[in-house]
Amino acid sequence: MSVPETQPTVLVLTALPLEYAAVRAYVPERQERVHDKGTRVEVGRLPDSAWQLAISELGVGADRAAALTTQLIEWLRPEAILFVGVAGSLKDDIEIGDVVVGTQVYEIHSGKQAHDGFKVRPRALPGSHALEQAARSAARDLPEVRVHFAPIATGDVVLADSRSDIARHIEKHYNDAGAIEMEGSGAAQAAHLSGQVDTLVVRGVSDRADRNKRRADAGGSQQRAAAHAATVAVAMLRKHQPRRSGSGDAEEGPQARHGDGDHIDFRGGTFYGTVIGKQVGDR
Repeated sequence: MSVPETQPTVLVLTALPLEYAAVRAYVPERQERVHDKGTRVEVGRLPDSAWQLAISELGVGADRAAALTTQLIEWLRPEAILFVGVAGSLKDDIEIGDVVVGTQVYEIHSGKQAHDGFKVRPRALPGSHALEQAARSAARDLPEVRVHFAPIATGDVVLADSRSDIARHIEKHYNDAGAIEMEGSGAAQAAHLSGQVDTLVVRGVSDRADRNKRRADAGGSQQRAAAHAATVAVAMLRKHQPRRSGSGDAEEGPQARHGDGDHIDFRGGTFYGTVIGKQVGDR
């Protein structure tokens, strides 16, 4: 059931069909593969990049995302994971159609309910520095999309009232969050616990997390937001380089040995054997 490693793999996760379709449009040739537990991915090369993408539509919710991401990491052994989709804006200057790249992911329900109220116990996981840097570089070449770099709040709630208790909770305890969504913390936690996978959440803003959400969705804002998020994610991957290469042309590490004419460099390694040298001037 193993997946052949013809190229380094990025696992791109989505929750909704329209998010999946937005990413899928960038991978012209795909092959569907099925895990023995039934989880499906489509695998194909991302043109003009070093990457093979494995795209999966997981469904809604952080717990589901965590469980299925863990399963897919063990199966596909990706080098990086992106969660790409739509979100609600939490800031006045982050507008519908903008994209938020998650510098951190907050799990907003973490805490303890005590007799004197709810005690918040914040949990946050940072996004990959290398992926974030690639996204910042890519954003400069995408004048058609406004990209923000900010924490993203994750909670098992669809926020459609900016004056609700949960909105006030986020404003009080997670004031720097730029957007709210439902799956990012689950995927980020699974990647973190794997100990080996870079991860980043990329979300297009489809509503303002207020009472106008339904109207915005009906106007096609989700499709637009998903398309912009996919555009940013793909542009970022075309900037980001793999740590290793499936073709064997891996980046040379500290123990690499180089031959250059009469010079042999053994730095970082130990050589056991006979060395025959010559003095300068010998021919």
